Amino acid sequence: MLQLIVAVVLFFVMMFGIGFIFNMLLKTTWFPIYLFIIVLVPLGIWWTWDDSESVSANFTSFTIVDVLPVIGALVGAYVSGWAIRALRRGGYKMF
Repeated sequence: MLQLIVAVVLFFVMMFGIGFIFNMLLKTTWFPIYLFIIVLVPLGIWWTWDDSESVSANFTSFTIVDVLPVIGALVGAYVSGWAIRALRRGGYKMF
């Protein structure tokens, strides 16, 4: 259980940091969320895919332990976009 909590927090912080840097460099707000949903989630599903099982068996093989860090990373990507937007509204031109 402790490892799950650490993993969720770690993925949140990691995606927040990466998203914040992407937002600063590319001058976008929601690009990390799009990147996460379009690239990273399908890549994670493909990585764990087993061709010998059916499609439903592959998707039901994911447990809450597999899904919670992904949700934590998605929340981190959202919070990074929200933070950049708040900084821009606050008048910071650098972001």
